[in-house]
Amino acid sequence: MSTTWSVDEHLEDILGAIRPLEPIELTLPDAQGCVLVEDVVAPAALPPFDNSSMDGYAVRVADVTGATEEFPAVLTVIGDVAAGSGGPPTVGPGQAARIMTGAPLPPGAEAVVPVEWTDGGAGGAPATGMRAASAAPEGASGEVRVHRPVEARAHVRARGSDVQAGDLALEAGTVLGPPQLGLLAAIGRGAVRVRPRPRVVVLSTGSELVQPGEELGPGRIYDSNSFTLAAAARDAGAIAYRVGAVTDDADTLRATIEDQLIRADMLVTTGGVSVGAYDVVKEALSSVGDQDVPGSGIDFRTLAMQPGKPQGFGSIGPDHTPLLALPGNPVSSYVSFELFVRPAIRALMGLKDEPDTQRPRVRAVLAADGPLSSPSGKRQFLRGTYDAEAGTVTPVGGAGSHLIAALAHADALLVVPEGTTAVEPGDALDVILIG
Repeated sequence: MSTTWSVDEHLEDILGAIRPLEPIELTLPDAQGCVLVEDVVAPAALPPFDNSSMDGYAVRVADVTGATEEFPAVLTVIGDVAAGSGGPPTVGPGQAARIMTGAPLPPGAEAVVPVEWTDGGAGGAPATGMRAASAAPEGASGEVRVHRPVEARAHVRARGSDVQAGDLALEAGTVLGPPQLGLLAAIGRGAVRVRPRPRVVVLSTGSELVQPGEELGPGRIYDSNSFTLAAAARDAGAIAYRVGAVTDDADTLRATIEDQLIRADMLVTTGGVSVGAYDVVKEALSSVGDQDVPGSGIDFRTLAMQPGKPQGFGSIGPDHTPLLALPGNPVSSYVSFELFVRPAIRALMGLKDEPDTQRPRVRAVLAADGPLSSPSGKRQFLRGTYDAEAGTVTPVGGAGSHLIAALAHADALLVVPEGTTAVEPGDALDVILIG
């Protein structure tokens, strides 16, 4: 393989080395964001019984046929059916039972008349008092006047209308978000087998870095990369641990990384991977693990891309923990994260297909005042804003890898292929959606 790697070769090498985390059993609150490793079959129907979708009266259809405002159907109220109640009364001819939303449809009833279609019950009770009516004593009676007819099964949620017993509720490979956790709870599952969210440790390097909130000295800058990348890792589905900036000392960096291995499923460093005299990440990690763990170590390489040319990848420690070493310029590190780290995190989660591991891509037309230039032989990634309705993308800022303000206002990356040196307004190009 050539000394210069393509973007695709580097990503393929990373994904080829990543092994999904081992499955564990987690309770539903802890399983949020995790990937299911088993098919989940519904053990019972959902809903488990016919129930009312409205506050109203459970009735027989024949008893309210032809009911109007002028000539209402007058029914005897034989009692209340509240949500969670058992043994509801049987509704016979000329009778009705007050029923609350979610309460089981009582025997004999064929439909539910909404309370708004009635006079609210005996004594002219207000139509908004159904919750209070549920507190009436068992066997409470009276009359209700119904002003409209209903069809059979009106306002009734049928047993099994959502899920039937034996149905496949969720497939293995599903990412568990709020709706999926709600479904699991609804069918009675309190815990599931999942691949846990990866623990990703983010370290930034550089003696010039100062933590936000502290005072800047001459020649110092605030550490933004570790905040950006830790947030990006969480956004990708990981549990992120941000480590404050490490000074440009190889021994200190090596010791810090070794200390972090105990809580890391993946390590991400930013800075110190170029060819400068103080690029300590290369110095600290070029031989790490070689002596103690055969096959481990970090390979530093040059990629045919802009920004993000210098990259490092490998594994360290007894568990062969993956480590991705990213450039230090803010835009370079973030673009590198989106292209390489995000897919690696998703692969650790057990996701395999490109739509699940990478950001969505679309084709869009360049909307710009003039042509965009791109270096020959490199894949360039420019910041931009995407207009889905118009199908256009507009560049934001320039090509500089330090322009973090432009990145903060972008929701897309414009992709200029290696063989293209100029893109004219109106030309179509690939766009990675990051917003």
